[in-house]
Amino acid sequence: MENFEKYLTPMSHAELMQACRRIRHVALDMDGTIYLGSKLFPFTKDFLHMLDENGIGYSFLTNNPTRSVRDYLRKLEKLGIEATEDNVYTTAVATIGYLKSRMPQVRRIFVLGTSSMSLEFEQAGFELVPVDCKDRPDALVVAFDTTLSYGRLCHAAWLASEGVPYIATNPDRVCPTDLPTVLVDCGSICKCIEHATGRMPDIVIGKPNPDMLTGICERYGLEPDEIAMCGDRIYTDVAMARNAGALGVLVLSGETTLDVALNSDPQPPVTALNVMEFGNLLISSRGEV
Repeated sequence: MENFEKYLTPMSHAELMQACRRIRHVALDMDGTIYLGSKLFPFTKDFLHMLDENGIGYSFLTNNPTRSVRDYLRKLEKLGIEATEDNVYTTAVATIGYLKSRMPQVRRIFVLGTSSMSLEFEQAGFELVPVDCKDRPDALVVAFDTTLSYGRLCHAAWLASEGVPYIATNPDRVCPTDLPTVLVDCGSICKCIEHATGRMPDIVIGKPNPDMLTGICERYGLEPDEIAMCGDRIYTDVAMARNAGALGVLVLSGETTLDVALNSDPQPPVTALNVMEFGNLLISSRGEV
């Protein structure tokens, strides 16, 4: 990392500056990008202040549905970051939106998820069904479940084997953490179900699905190339930006290492040490004609 030149890009300097000058809004992954676990990165507040000073909007996106939007707002507030419900978009919110718009017939669901996430589904009008082989739900929703029990996992696998419509909230294999452990995420839980039943989810919501960025475009009246998606994962954050037509920015403050970034094909449009390094690049582009 000693010879890292602040950022890497496969674009020419002129192309990079032009792409950065177009940016009016920055979509920010959270864990691994603005904080790690329970620790705010020291550059995060200065970066957000820089965006505010230059009239660049921002939103917080996360593939982690274990907390409700209100829980995330409380966490951000505890870390010293002000945000509103309009600033935070989780895969639980995206999944609820998908079910209501694409599967309006779904009312009763079996959920592998935390109580905080389950409450969001209940508040959105869904009925959560218990473990009962005689009670067939309209859909199976599998999420990053830090309260996962073996019996509920087995029931979810059985429902998948029975052909119940199957939605996963996100594809992440692990969740970033500052603790000495591996946090098994939704993608790994789905892989377990697949190995047991041969069934994969019918749809995986969340990054790299472009719908989350499409929602930001609609909310703020933006074109896709006016958004930069910053995150620490190539296969979710950068891939979603590519799928949506936005500028993908990989930061090396979370899961992805420089070696992985350098060997990625295709290369992320921008790879930076952290969001502050990208912020400096973003603002410097304003000074070039």
